[in-house]
Parts: sequence; C-alpha cells; structure tokens
Amino acid sequence: MIPKAFFVTGGKAVGKVSSLNAFDLALKNAGIANCNLVNVSSIIPPNCEEVPPQEIPTGSITYAVIAKAEGRGGVISAGIAWGIAEEGYGVVAEAYGSMDENALKETLEKRILEMASIRGIKLRKIKYKIESLDVPEGDYGCAVAALVYLF
Repeated sequence: MIPKAFFVTGGKAVGKVSSLNAFDLALKNAGIANCNLVNVSSIIPPNCEEVPPQEIPTGSITYAVIAKAEGRGGVISAGIAWGIAEEGYGVVAEAYGSMDENALKETLEKRILEMASIRGIKLRKIKYKIESLDVPEGDYGCAVAALVYLF
C-alpha cells in the first residue's frame, strides 16, 4: 500500500469544555475531522505528488503524519516540515510545544536536516506548515498540522 499523493493542512481552535473538544475543532478547521486518522512516520514515497487539500469521504481510514500541540494558556505551536530529495523520495519532520512560530520553525529545520543527513540525501526544497495559537488562560487550545496521504 503506497500513497500516490499527499496534501498538507492545519487548524487551530480554542474550547471551553476539554482538550479533546479543542482537538476535534482544530481537526474540523483543518478539514480532516470526519476521518479515522492513523498516525504514520515520516517517509514520502517516490512519485508521491503534492496536491491541494482534498475532501475525504466521512469515516475513511486516513494515514497522516500529525503534529499536535495542546495547552491551557499561552502560546502553542504545531508544525511539519517536508522535502523531496534528489533521490526521489522525501522526509517529513514534526514538532510541537509551548513555543512561538519562529522557535518551532528552527526546531523543524534542525530535525528535517538531521533526517536527511542520516539518510545521506539532499533535499531540493523544504516546505513548512505551522499553526500557532495564543490560548486564553483557563481555556483549552489545540494546534494541528498534518501531511495527509491519498491512495
């Protein structure tokens, strides 16, 4: 089972009831709330084409590389970095936490470059998807970034 395409999406949300509800709303804002998400690791197969976000049928088992940040006050960020190597396949790095967008991007860059180094590959271009949110004190916040595979 090898994906033929992928898209990148993200969402963020604040909720009053629980972190689960904030996560659900962040997934809705990312357009992937009605999927059964399966978290996978970080290799983009050869010839896997990046496409614009797609609508996925409700209830579909959906494979994705997911970064999720949760918090109850202050800045949270979640993001992914991805790049395709000259060798034809790609890698994806994820990061999340209580940090701003700039700090998260630095973390992502270090991680994806280390992944490429370990594999002895050179990435043509690195792209980023970062969601940041300043969560009001006492509320539940969630930020999500995802690379979603299509078959």
